[in-house]
Amino acid sequence: MYEAVTATPDGESTVRRFAATAARDGFDGIVVRNADAADPALDAAAVRDASDIDAVDATEIVADDPTGASGALSEARRDHTLLLLRGGTPTLNRFAAEEERVDVLTKPMAGRGDVNHVIARAAADHGVRVEFDFGPALRKSGGPRVQALRGLRKLRELVEQYDVPYVVSGSPASHLQLRAPRELRALGEAVGFDAEQVEAGLDEWGVLAERNRHRRSADFIAPGLERGQYEAER
Repeated sequence: MYEAVTATPDGESTVRRFAATAARDGFDGIVVRNADAADPALDAAAVRDASDIDAVDATEIVADDPTGASGALSEARRDHTLLLLRGGTPTLNRFAAEEERVDVLTKPMAGRGDVNHVIARAAADHGVRVEFDFGPALRKSGGPRVQALRGLRKLRELVEQYDVPYVVSGSPASHLQLRAPRELRALGEAVGFDAEQVEAGLDEWGVLAERNRHRRSADFIAPGLERGQYEAER
């Protein structure tokens, strides 16, 4: 299972501190999701080489509209293992869901964000994972927490109805905000998931990372087509 974290300078804790806390809490890896991921990407590589926990370099594109997001996609796709695009408006959510270069649509229900059947179908068709961001439900109280839970329940219903691929995260910006898998499972059950579904969403970060690392390897040409030595027909 993996957790997607925001490390320094965007967050409050270093990649190494996140990795140590995540390992103690039972995670197999972390995804470093900084918007400007140059230094954290180097830190992720160092942590991956020096510890038993995986650290995946990612970048989260944050833009006001699809035009601003589109300009950053190509360069980010080349430079990072995982490419995330932050939603938060119906327009950005739909753009991300229809963009095959995007691995994960993050925070789709934040701010003015919403997901409908059109966006859900697009994400399913293009293989874009939709993030269940448990962060607001974990760290807010009162009305904002109730609203966050309501949004997660609606998103879960659409994901199940249209078989949309998804990831789960507590979206911590500090190692002190990181929650163990058992706590995320408990919150997931409050919005209608069972424990296995929450674990599948945490595992999916690692599945994506493994797929993309393979695709960036020298042997990969296209899905189903790779370089290698093959036995001649007899």
